[in-house]
Amino acid sequence: MNARLQEIADELASVPPEMQVELLLEHARQFPPLPEKYQAARDAGLGRVHECQAEVYFFPEVEPDAEGGAVRIHADIPGHAPTQRALVGILMEAYDGAPPAEVAAIPGDLLRQLGVAKLLGVQRQRGFAGVLARLKHGVAEAAADPDGDASGGVEA
Repeated sequence: MNARLQEIADELASVPPEMQVELLLEHARQFPPLPEKYQAARDAGLGRVHECQAEVYFFPEVEPDAEGGAVRIHADIPGHAPTQRALVGILMEAYDGAPPAEVAAIPGDLLRQLGVAKLLGVQRQRGFAGVLARLKHGVAEAAADPDGDASGGVEA
């Protein structure tokens, strides 16, 4: 976990479970809109995380910089899926701007480390595992691409 994600985990751990739900909902409410350049790709079904019951679309990219790249995370999740919006929002908050190596090092048991696995059903946990796999794969692919994106052919 990077420092920002650790701060979020500590914040979640410092409150009782009913407040954890409220903190997650706060992350869902702060979820940013999908940039216009990815809307046509989303509408065409590109970037879909199929492990999620809700329509979750994910577009990671890596902007070149002197330290090997800065991850940019873009996603679209409907408002009726607040849990996934919250969890993806946490990833976006913690890893947007991070180097690709930090994303590669995100622990597979992240929900347990955040202390929220017990709040989620198996389907939501499976969906988030798909999101995490898509993020790691997309960032690795974008880091290897000289154009720095894994958007499935989306032009910037």
